[in-house]
Amino acid sequence: MSIKLSINQKLSDIFLQLHISERSGRGVPKVISVYGKDVFDFRENSIVVNIPFNWIDKTEVSESKIRKTDARKNGKYIDSKGLSDKRIRILYEMRNNPNITQKQLSAILGVTRTAVQKHIKYLRDNDYLERVGSNKNGYWLVKD
Repeated sequence: MSIKLSINQKLSDIFLQLHISERSGRGVPKVISVYGKDVFDFRENSIVVNIPFNWIDKTEVSESKIRKTDARKNGKYIDSKGLSDKRIRILYEMRNNPNITQKQLSAILGVTRTAVQKHIKYLRDNDYLERVGSNKNGYWLVKD
């Protein structure tokens, strides 16, 4: 038998209505499957769950504003700079999360890691993108 304690019942109800949470008792397995076991911090009298997320800068230009939907070439969206929709999406994701990995981009775009690497190479070679620091500890700088 599990014991559930909601710190804020109204907030819990809002999450339920927004389909962000469930009351089915699958919470812990779901969190582990998405974020891994490292998000749990077991303390003397409590368990703390740290769910990572990336802040989105609302002053950044949204993806839909970057993309020119009326200009198309071979079924792919092209912006005024001549970038494909995948390359625009990579720049968009890197603006919102400069520490994003190629593996994460691969999952977001639904392409292989090799395809992501080719897109990044193009963006770097054409001065849209720069890697600052090392591969492990660096970050992506999207140039304007």
